Amino acid sequence: MSMAMIGMIAGMALGFAGYFGGFGAFLLVAALGAVGFVVGRYLEGDLRPGDLFRSRGDRSDRRV
Repeated sequence: MSMAMIGMIAGMALGFAGYFGGFGAFLLVAALGAVGFVVGRYLEGDLRPGDLFRSRGDRSDRRV
């Protein structure tokens, strides 16, 4: 599935949540979608746990 298709599905889900549930439901769906995205990236191996909490200047994998 392409990234455009995934983005379209996510946009439709947010649109339905906003229309039928109001702004609170929109925020809840957006927050849970962001959490799901981060967990998915972690499970695929693209993200390490420390990547979210380390500052930009404290990168151990800098290229020289």
